[in-house]
Amino acid sequence: MPPIAFQQTIPILRIFDVAKAKQFYCDFLGFTAEWEHTFDDNSPVYMQVSRGQLAFHLSEHHGDACPGATVFIRMTGIREYHQELLAKNYKYYRPGVETTFYNALCMEVGDPFGNKIRFNEYIEPSEKPAGN
Repeated sequence: MPPIAFQQTIPILRIFDVAKAKQFYCDFLGFTAEWEHTFDDNSPVYMQVSRGQLAFHLSEHHGDACPGATVFIRMTGIREYHQELLAKNYKYYRPGVETTFYNALCMEVGDPFGNKIRFNEYIEPSEKPAGN
């Protein structure tokens, strides 16, 4: 038997408006809409957006997820990503970066549906700001 191996985690986040979701996840965060599915013209959308190895499923379906979820993401290049987002001059969000008690830089963004995404980059001991 093959060993147990978990391949990928893909959070499902509840959305209520596909156009607003694409504006936030694609135009602002820089994700790509890979695919979307509906059963017919009058059905909710289920779609995938991704950037690099990170993927989210976004669903208008009532039973798939509850709004207000928080997703914690480990990454590198948070300062560069922060600058990329600020340069877009997005009308609805201008995130900051803070140093956490767990020795990381954290940038939290909230989508238009109440979900939060916490991007985190752990600080190397030599990078840790003085006094923290």
